[in-house]
Amino acid sequence: MTQTPTSSQRIQRLLDRLAAGDPTARDELIDCTSKRLIPLARKLLRDFPRLRRWEQTDDVLQNALLRLYRSLQETAPCDPRRYFGLAATMIRRELLDMARHYYGPQGEGAHHASRPPSRPADSSSRRRAAAAPASMDPRHQAEWTEFHRLVERLPPAEREVFELLWYHGLSQKAAADVLEVSLRTVKRLWQSARLQLHALVHGEPPGGP
Repeated sequence: MTQTPTSSQRIQRLLDRLAAGDPTARDELIDCTSKRLIPLARKLLRDFPRLRRWEQTDDVLQNALLRLYRSLQETAPCDPRRYFGLAATMIRRELLDMARHYYGPQGEGAHHASRPPSRPADSSSRRRAAAAPASMDPRHQAEWTEFHRLVERLPPAEREVFELLWYHGLSQKAAADVLEVSLRTVKRLWQSARLQLHALVHGEPPGGP
């Protein structure tokens, strides 16, 4: 089976080279990670037009990768699982800092009127969304910054799966390979993560009624 450029096997080889003192491995790690983050950055700015007003895809991507690069200078994860976890943490911190910068108490966005959505959801759409937590869309369920904070409150196993699928855009099969668990386990944890996020967004106990 042909491995993709961002497969766990390639990440492991690069981490081994980095641990052995090869500085070019760090650049290659950043390069292959950036290929994953470009679609995510575009999606985030498309889904959240309030932030798109202030930032461009390249800015978000560059800042997140710079955080990751600096972290790799300080410590090198020993395996793909820890590497993806570190990368997801750096991405989330950049997104949260960006939101605080523009929409915190002193931010530009906090004092700038935003245009209302052109097509607000009708009551039936809202009922369908509320009745289907498994298909929860964070942009409609909570403030953007709060969503990323809530991800950090997930149990470790659910958070790992959510980060791999949502932040890194891995397939469920690729996530299972990284975590060295079955595909069935990834599916279960992905479902659990979304249900728990839905509960957290609405202030309910994670286990639900």
